[in-house]
Amino acid sequence: MKTSPPPCNDALEMLSAMVVGLLKISMFIPENASLKGKRKVVKSLLGRLKSRFNVSVAEVEDNDLWQRAGLGVTLVGNDRRFVNSALDKVLDYVERETEAEVIESNIEIINVF
Repeated sequence: MKTSPPPCNDALEMLSAMVVGLLKISMFIPENASLKGKRKVVKSLLGRLKSRFNVSVAEVEDNDLWQRAGLGVTLVGNDRRFVNSALDKVLDYVERETEAEVIESNIEIINVF
């Protein structure tokens, strides 16, 4: 015999939550002198971020500027704290492990029901 779930006071409790985390990073690459050099730095960083943090990442702005790069990083999960913490770790890694200087960053967390 199947039992029904207990009554819920809040309709949102019945829905499973999806959390989407967005991180935008603007970087300056001071040692770079060409688009080819920029592509090498950015491509290497994108690969490391994908494999190390299991995130989706792409160059999203400043494609034609050889000393600047804009990256977009996304992560989907079901726990807001986990998603925020993971994106903080991505940002820390980029600041610590690249030739580029992070000049601006922004994290946005969206709850989707």
